Amino acid sequence: MKRLLKWLGLSLLLLIAIIAGPILYVETLCRGTALTQQQATYITAPEHQRPEARTYMVYPEWHIVYAYEGYAEALRTGHPHTFPYFNAIKGFWSATCGLTEQADQLGKAGFNSKATIYTIGASFTLEMLFKAAYEETIGRLFSLAAPSPQDDIEAEMAQDYATFLQQTPWYKYDFPAWSDTLWAAHPTGIRGWERRIALGLEWGAKTQYAKVIAGAAAGLGADELTMQVAIQNLDPTYLASLPDVTIIDQTDGTIIAEVPRYRVFTTLAQTITKAGGQFIEIAGNDDILLSYLGATPPDLPDTANLVSTTTRVGFADQNRYLIAAKVPDLTATLKTLATQRGRIEHIYDY
Repeated sequence: MKRLLKWLGLSLLLLIAIIAGPILYVETLCRGTALTQQQATYITAPEHQRPEARTYMVYPEWHIVYAYEGYAEALRTGHPHTFPYFNAIKGFWSATCGLTEQADQLGKAGFNSKATIYTIGASFTLEMLFKAAYEETIGRLFSLAAPSPQDDIEAEMAQDYATFLQQTPWYKYDFPAWSDTLWAAHPTGIRGWERRIALGLEWGAKTQYAKVIAGAAAGLGADELTMQVAIQNLDPTYLASLPDVTIIDQTDGTIIAEVPRYRVFTTLAQTITKAGGQFIEIAGNDDILLSYLGATPPDLPDTANLVSTTTRVGFADQNRYLIAAKVPDLTATLKTLATQRGRIEHIYDY
């Protein structure tokens, strides 16, 4: 019993170190120097301004979304043990470190933003470690057996989950419905029973944890689903015709509009750019981050800078390039990237 308690104690200390270590590293060693920032000209109401540093600090959340995309791709082409779990963890914390330094130049990200990043980072790290420990050992052994309907259900769920995360927080996902689907399908062979048990336990745990996170998120307050932008060189009638866009004001050729955030904004921004529109401010800010996927680094206009290059987890033939640009130069940056062989992945709002 003493030996068991000793090992349990050491395991607990190891888990604490795994969680606390990266957080302490980011907090103490990943620091940048604040630079003088330009004041907003068009979107000046405090309730419509968002901290500019958040364009960098929202990326770690998206890194997790992209990791699940990679996991879905791994299941489409192979087995769970083929996914690079440790690279996904390393990518999250290295990106958080580098982007924290960049964010410090624009101002502090704020307590809620940091708390969110560290909470999801710790959860993601533990999840990836536990999945790696299982899928690289027991799961790999059972994967030698004939595939089962449960394998197909896992692949379908992974793809659906990755798509869901593009616009909605993970804790709102319907894990119970997928658990019901998993158990309703008749297992064929030993692999089916193994997937039933392993995935049933995983999705059941996520269901309970989601309830905890949902309660905590309610205490912090829900994030806004829209933001205001200032646009020039665009017909206001055309802009108002776009889905979910509301014209707030028009003055001397500058349009203030309310637009949706997250993945929808990425598509909308490219539509506006193709129509000739030019962003002047976004949520009161003039700096923004975007990502581009390709096999080689993109050619950029002089007004944009390559901030980071990482391998796209789950997609061995692609890299993710994080690019910083001034908001008034976003149109030129998007047009330049649109002519190249890769694709624009996401524009990170605030």
